[in-house]
Amino acid sequence: MVVRAAGLIGVATLSSRILGFIRDMVLARLFGATPAADAFFVAYRIPNLLRELFAEGSMSSAFIPVFTEYHTTREQRDAWELASAVFTTLLTILTGITLLGILASPAIVWLLAPGFHQDPSRLAMTTLLTQIMFPYLLFISLAALAMGVLNSLRAFAAPAFSPVLFNVCTIAAALVLSPLLSEPILGVALGVVVGGAAQFVMQLPGLKRRGFLFGWRFEPGHPGVKRIGALLVPSLLGMSVTQINITVSTVLASFFAGAPTYLFYGMRLIQFPLGIFGVALATAILPTLSQQAARGSFAELRDTLGFGLRMILFIILPAMVGLILLRRPIVHLFFEHGTFTAADTAATATALLCYAVGLWAFAGVRIVVTAFYSMQDTKTPALAAVAGVVGNLVLSLLLMGPLQHAGLALATALASMLNGAILVAVLNRRLGGIDWASVGRSAGRSLIALAPVVLASAWVAGAAVWTHPGDWIAKTVMLLVGVGLSVTGYFGVHALMRSPELDVVWGIMKRKLGGGSHGR
Repeated sequence: MVVRAAGLIGVATLSSRILGFIRDMVLARLFGATPAADAFFVAYRIPNLLRELFAEGSMSSAFIPVFTEYHTTREQRDAWELASAVFTTLLTILTGITLLGILASPAIVWLLAPGFHQDPSRLAMTTLLTQIMFPYLLFISLAALAMGVLNSLRAFAAPAFSPVLFNVCTIAAALVLSPLLSEPILGVALGVVVGGAAQFVMQLPGLKRRGFLFGWRFEPGHPGVKRIGALLVPSLLGMSVTQINITVSTVLASFFAGAPTYLFYGMRLIQFPLGIFGVALATAILPTLSQQAARGSFAELRDTLGFGLRMILFIILPAMVGLILLRRPIVHLFFEHGTFTAADTAATATALLCYAVGLWAFAGVRIVVTAFYSMQDTKTPALAAVAGVVGNLVLSLLLMGPLQHAGLALATALASMLNGAILVAVLNRRLGGIDWASVGRSAGRSLIALAPVVLASAWVAGAAVWTHPGDWIAKTVMLLVGVGLSVTGYFGVHALMRSPELDVVWGIMKRKLGGGSHGR
């Protein structure tokens, strides 16, 4: 079930990420690394932070264990009442926060963009963009709650595909609405808000079919609501360490022209494999871990966690090496069009390199944190997150001088490694050990299988075609050939070693092609 669900979520996330790349290519062509782009990406950090926290983590991590317990041990009516009480409480609180955020946007932007203080026009534009996009908080939070209910009921399709609508709305706004406005970047901000509303609305039919369409029940004192609230607050910090660190980077990047844009596009490329595989597996594995924890089956929980870590390393390690070696061709091919220059490509590729060295930690933290949340422990991840945030701030201040925006990206990667090391040490002691020998053997096989990835990627990156202007078809073919050789070689070496992780992936493919429905 975990593998099948992760596969479905991965396919949906892949669709969303592809559209997200198209969206980013459109924005790069239209706005490049101009002051308008910097203003948008600083303002967008707020809704983007909330999307990554709620839609890809904390809301589900706090809600699913409690809702699953209600749905498993009580009547369906009790579970519906809990979901409705959470919906009403969340709607009430977030409406107030959204209104307050719109009013407080000038102060928020002043704190988030100290580097803009000497440029009143850019500061004013960032403030306006923040005010326009603040309602996204409300819509994405409600969408995350709907996703939590549907995922708990083993319905993954609608929640996983809902971000596709977000990207469609943003692209449409940039291409159709923006040219009609005196400040074109405002059209993109409006598209963000409409896209967030679409993500919530898309999931309502699925809730209705399963008898869980939200009703109005204002019961903030509901025992389940209190438990979720107690879990949610620390889980926000625990799950958000990477995003808080990126926000710190955004604040400091405002001192360097173009840096907010370079960091945004660099992290977007990191989020492609992270969202498809890391988030997908963490989302799919949480309900299973929650059931095992609720039954007290910690031996099964250890096995499931070990399986998750092996699979995440199997996928993330080649993605990390590929991004490091192919960073300039990828950025050049996707973004160097219109107002996005060769200098912007070089700066973005450097940010990508520094983020990519921590990709394994970004993905691993998501899996390990999920194990804590399945046991309804959100305090430990929160404490580890505090250490990660402090470490990121110190490293950022030390590295931003000599390395500028690249130092900020590297600090984020190193802080994620610190956060992951703390979490693994605590979890290993609490569970009485994890089968690290199995995880280590799996990682060793993957490292050996990286040889063809390194050779193919280095060959592509060194090709003369990247120095030629234009030739976009040849460059696209070259990159696709390199990726194809890398994937084929990587899987081929694993096949020679008879890797069980490859058997899992091959089993997913056979079931998809054969229409099977069985999974782990």
